[in-house]
Amino acid sequence: METVKVGMREFRENLAGYLEAGTPLAIMRHGETLGFYIPAQKRNRKAELEAMRAAAKDLDEMIASWGAGEDELMEEYKGIRRAAREKKRNAK
Repeated sequence: METVKVGMREFRENLAGYLEAGTPLAIMRHGETLGFYIPAQKRNRKAELEAMRAAAKDLDEMIASWGAGEDELMEEYKGIRRAAREKKRNAK
């Protein structure tokens, strides 16, 4: 993949587009190279979504195996958060 040379102003003005494009850039000012932007490997959004769905399914099965309902879990979570906030307040 070839490195594209862009000026500093152009880089700032079009940053979002450059980040999405995933092309290596040489950032220039007055003909001098200031630095390089080398994008990380692109993520596979479809694979990430499938992994999240699988994890959610596994979590649902785990919760069902405990015999706990969503409301019970939320109440327990709120109690834990409440206790943590109280502990933090008392530490001050």
